Amino acid sequence: MNTPNTAMDASLQAAVRKAQADEEAGAVLYGFMAARQKDENNRRCLAQMSHDEKMHAQTWKALTKEEIRPGGAYIGWMKFLTVVFGFTFVIKRMEKDEQIGQDTYAKMSVQLPQAAVMLKDEKRHEDQLEGMLDEERLHYVGSIVLGLNDALVELTGAIAGVTFALADTKLVAMTGIITGISATLSMAASNYLAQRADGSSDALKSSVYTGIAYLITVVLLVLPYLLLPSPMYLTAFVLMLATVLLIIAGFNYYISVTKEENFWKRFAEMASISMGVAALSFLIGILAKQLLGIDTL
Repeated sequence: MNTPNTAMDASLQAAVRKAQADEEAGAVLYGFMAARQKDENNRRCLAQMSHDEKMHAQTWKALTKEEIRPGGAYIGWMKFLTVVFGFTFVIKRMEKDEQIGQDTYAKMSVQLPQAAVMLKDEKRHEDQLEGMLDEERLHYVGSIVLGLNDALVELTGAIAGVTFALADTKLVAMTGIITGISATLSMAASNYLAQRADGSSDALKSSVYTGIAYLITVVLLVLPYLLLPSPMYLTAFVLMLATVLLIIAGFNYYISVTKEENFWKRFAEMASISMGVAALSFLIGILAKQLLGIDTL
């Protein structure tokens, strides 16, 4: 095979260089994931994926005759996502990115038979390896959903209900913190007892995941009221609702990637429930304030 300068046009040269950079990035990221694993099977699978990506990069390097490194910012960001969301999320996210470039690979294979062979080989290997991967946090998605969804619905409703009734960010924050912490403990305990009643051997760990998801949601929803001065309760309320939508979007994006489920269907369902409860509670708060003759201003 000739060098890119004599055998390939500019667009194909660019595609080959990008493919080499992508494979180099995959080798680095899979190696990073492997090093973080305590489970021997996961470590072996990810190390194999890193090796495969490196071999593919070497094939492209034989054509480009260049040492091409992936962007440091991209690698840093993907490592951050690995730490926060887990390796399964990042692997599936990378696979989605690779699927976008399938047309490019098909065009490359017209002039470069290596492209077709490598794409087939890569998909076969990664499908096999991915099927072997086992990440603990994915076993407890149900527990996380329980804590997250209950916190979003219950706490959004509670905060919305007292926002106009109290008309003071600090009072609302205090109410949210007390309600949120109490509900966190209650939800975690209830989940533990329910799991134990079902004979689950992981009842404690399941309840911990539920409690953590609930508590994180409490902190994020109360934060606008803690940061803003007392008269800006309406602004805090709007920011709280925006936070709810961002949490729902972020969580459902995670699920849509790791579980390969429809994002918009899940997002619309959770958002409509949370916003509906918030709207109803908001009206109840206003009505209660007027009926009881409470004036905190």
